[in-house]
Amino acid sequence: MNTITLKKDYQERIVPILTKEFGYTSVMQVPVIEKIVLNQGLGIATADKKIIDTAIAEMSAITGQKAVATYSKKDISNFKLRKKMPIGVRVTLRHRQMYEFLERLVRVALPRIRDFRGLDNKLDGRGNYTLGIDEQIIFPEINIDAVNKILGMNITFVTSAKTDEEGYALLREFGLPFKKNQ
Repeated sequence: MNTITLKKDYQERIVPILTKEFGYTSVMQVPVIEKIVLNQGLGIATADKKIIDTAIAEMSAITGQKAVATYSKKDISNFKLRKKMPIGVRVTLRHRQMYEFLERLVRVALPRIRDFRGLDNKLDGRGNYTLGIDEQIIFPEINIDAVNKILGMNITFVTSAKTDEEGYALLREFGLPFKKNQ
């Protein structure tokens, strides 16, 4: 299944299911995934600047889109942090890249997690979902031999859903493996 069929799957299968489940009167009321944001907080980068470059390269390989560094907004002496120091990496995916990443995440990366029992079904109250991943090596784009530090990341699915129930139903239909009874 490629990304064109994932988008077509949304239009042909998911929209009718959600319309029936929530009683929408128009196709425009059906929620969509607006963007997927990947974020890595790298507080350890204050000591070693190469970690940011490595993280940018890995995140760009995972997403197929150039990652950007995030910078600190203020000085915090206890963390040896100065203003405008690089402390993280992020990527925002939309449209075609978003569907490609979603498909690779659901079909390839998540099944590679050790002792995986499903995702928590706790959304943020506005229909958005954030998933924390402990190891970047679950993605096949990462060469395990070249990794010198295991880093985690947050993946946020931003939807147009008004409620958690609508957002949960949308992500469930896209194939996110949520836990059954929680």
